[in-house]
Formats: sequence, structure tokens, C-alpha cells
Amino acid sequence: MADDETVLICLPFAGAGPSFFTPWQKLAPEGLRILPVSLPGREKRFPEPAHTSAAPAVDDAYAQVTAVLGERSEGDGSGGPVVLFGHSMGAVLAYELAHRIERSGGPIRLSALVVSGAPGPWTPRTDRADGLPDEEFAARVRAFAGYDHPALADPEMRELLLPTLRADVRLHETYVPSTDSPLGVPVISVRGREDTLVGAAEAAEWGRVTTGKLTVAEPAGGHMYLTERPGELLELVAAEVRAARGR
Repeated sequence: MADDETVLICLPFAGAGPSFFTPWQKLAPEGLRILPVSLPGREKRFPEPAHTSAAPAVDDAYAQVTAVLGERSEGDGSGGPVVLFGHSMGAVLAYELAHRIERSGGPIRLSALVVSGAPGPWTPRTDRADGLPDEEFAARVRAFAGYDHPALADPEMRELLLPTLRADVRLHETYVPSTDSPLGVPVISVRGREDTLVGAAEAAEWGRVTTGKLTVAEPAGGHMYLTERPGELLELVAAEVRAARGR
């Protein structure tokens, strides 16, 4: 990794694995490197039980990020800027990871937090799916996301995937922020313009989490807009990074 490039660390939404972000590598504007976080219960870590609460998931993500970016900063102690991204469940994990990085005082130079498809961290979800029978659970998750993972239509695949999806949903629905302290980095809150799950006012709630600037962006699409137009999202992130650098 070049020292002057920005690393976009991507936290998964419920049920997603790191391969969701693989196509982003080719779509990313010049100077933006994609680094997906791999959590248990999916892909190469499928045999491991998925986390059902945020704290161990953030510990896991922090260990991965410091292992990769710590190497980049060895020697002269420098490294390019780092931006955290998370959609829905990933947004609260990215928020907690941002606090963890700021508290650590380590070599990682966090420059922004990008949260997507999520209300502020103190706003709990009122409609819940945790604990429902399989069919009702899957239907509720589809309704929440406005997006149906094709694998859930296959009974055998669904049986394999549901434990991790259930763990993710429990993590998200039981999440409580670990701190009320504000972050010191700018926050970009993104929601699909037609998102019926997260409204404009809820996206703007992220202004409370930072002493820096809040930018709210509304690209076209619903709650899962990022599955349809990831390139637009990455251009938006790159533009904000350039603006923060004063280019």
C-alpha cells in the first residue's frame, strides 16, 4: 500500500461477507484502496460462530485493521489516511471502531467515518426480527432491507446462512453505543433517496457523534442502493476525502 493512498475499511452489513466488497477494488477511484473486514461465520471464517454483540466484533475488526495498517506505518510512523465505511449493521460497527482507533492513540490516521443506511447510534430499531421463526425471520429481514439474497431462496443454503444472519440481526437489534463522547473526525451519512427504512432526519442524527463536519448525501435508490450503484458511493467518498485534504 502506498503511503499517500486512502484506505477505505469496509465493515459488513448483516449477512454480508468480505467478497461483497471485492468488485469495489476495480470501481474505486485512483488513490482509494478497499480493505474489507472479515468477521466470523462467513466465507473463509464460516466455521467460526458469528458474533452476537458489537464489542467482540469490534475487537476482531480492530485486530485485523491494525495488523494490516500497522505494518504500513512501521519505520517512520507515517501512513496514508484511513476512512471507515459501514452500511446498516456495519455503520454501528464502523462507529465503534472509529472510537477504538481514536482511543488507541496508535499509528492509524483516521480521517473520516462514512455511515450508510443507518439512523444515529442512539436510535434503536422499533420493528425487530430477532427470535422469529425461520420463515417469518427471513421475510422480516427482506422487508427491512428491500433486498432478498438469492441464497435464502434455496432451503439448503438458507439453513447454512441463517445462523450467521440471525447473529448479525441480534447484534444490530441489541446494540447500545459504548460511549457518548464525540469523535474528532468528519462524518458522512449516506442514505438512498427512496429508503423507507431510514429517513432523512435519521441520517442527519449522525451530526451528534462528531465535533467535526457532518455531510449528508442521498444518492438514488432504496435502502440497499449500494448493491446497485457502488461506483457512485465510492466517487462520493473519494470527493469528500479530497475536500478534507484541501485539494
